[in-house]
Amino acid sequence: MDTKLTLKLDNSIIAQAKTYAKKKNTSLSKLVESYLDLLATPQDTQEITPLVKSLSGVIDLPQNHDDKKDYKKHVLNKYTK
Repeated sequence: MDTKLTLKLDNSIIAQAKTYAKKKNTSLSKLVESYLDLLATPQDTQEITPLVKSLSGVIDLPQNHDDKKDYKKHVLNKYTK
């Protein structure tokens, strides 16, 4: 059952949101509803998309793998050239 909700928002935010909704081919109401649903759904119950499922487990890393060390090495290499 749908219920009407009145919100007070800045005019420029409303205009930006309407433009975004139009680009996404949806209504502003549906956009707000989807966002509020996302906020209200506990993170551990959100569905994992098929793409993410297909990527899970693709890379096997050693037990002692250090992500921070590798990232630091990457950043230093990228910005010290």
